[in-house]
Amino acid sequence: MAEALRHHHRGPGMIGARRLLLEPREVPLGGVRGMTVLRALPHRNLPTIGAWCFLDRFGPADTRMRVEPHPHIGLQTVTWPLVGEIRHRDSLGSDADLRRGQLNLMTAGNGISHSEYSIGDDPIPLDALQLWVVLPESARHGGAGFERHTELPTLTLAAEAGTDAEATVVLGEFVGVRSPATVHTPIVGAEIALAAGSTVRLPLRPEWEHALMLVEGDVVVAEHPLDRNALLYLGDSRAEVEVSTTEGALLFILGGEPFEDEIVMWWNFAGRTHDEIVAAREAWEAESSPGAETTRFGAVGGHDVRIPAPPLPDVQLMPRGRRI
Repeated sequence: MAEALRHHHRGPGMIGARRLLLEPREVPLGGVRGMTVLRALPHRNLPTIGAWCFLDRFGPADTRMRVEPHPHIGLQTVTWPLVGEIRHRDSLGSDADLRRGQLNLMTAGNGISHSEYSIGDDPIPLDALQLWVVLPESARHGGAGFERHTELPTLTLAAEAGTDAEATVVLGEFVGVRSPATVHTPIVGAEIALAAGSTVRLPLRPEWEHALMLVEGDVVVAEHPLDRNALLYLGDSRAEVEVSTTEGALLFILGGEPFEDEIVMWWNFAGRTHDEIVAAREAWEAESSPGAETTRFGAVGGHDVRIPAPPLPDVQLMPRGRRI
């Protein structure tokens, strides 16, 4: 559903407050990974929310995760585990285990490759959010980087009814509290835990756009009940939004300053033109050839195989524009 709402402080260039439900779709990842994920973003009508350009949830499931080395350009990957442990390795030499309450942030810049494995050889309970942030022009051609943050700031949000809510600031800034993770655009990504029977008004920046995802439990957002894994886009022009729960809820809020550039997203790449994507694919395939010297994307230690790039479509890749 989509509903445009009038708001008295809508400014020039702003879209106004909205209620657009982005229902996730099942996406098979296939290959040696053998996993199916739920993808809420990008949406055919909405390629970005702030600089967020991708949101997957993999799990909950008992699984043996084996994501072999694959490349990225032009974005940051944000891995936020809910259950289980994940091992990250990349072409910078990073090797880090990740668990609940911790953040892995990888910046691709002009090129990086990485792998993600569940811990151990047997299936384990695993559940996580995987998000991407598109990089602006000032950062997308730069060097790659990796950060692991084991302690993230939290804050309390006063309840109108029931128990106060607790928020963990994963990326960017929320209600004046800032994550230590590196960002390149004004952005917010935060987890919010609501106690059973509580009602809370979440403060928002009116000049930013926002969306809320229900991770677990039940919630009503701006008088709209959400199903689990649904993403409710709120637009901009809101100073706050009311959320309430009966049984308790875990939410994830994402948003930020609207991203002005149109982007071309294909496979694991975020660029601006068809030719950029073609060049990145060709570089990855060339580096995957026997005896090739790794240059742009590097090599991930401990692996003998890479995920090959899929074939490009027979049409020109075009930027994804907004239709709202």
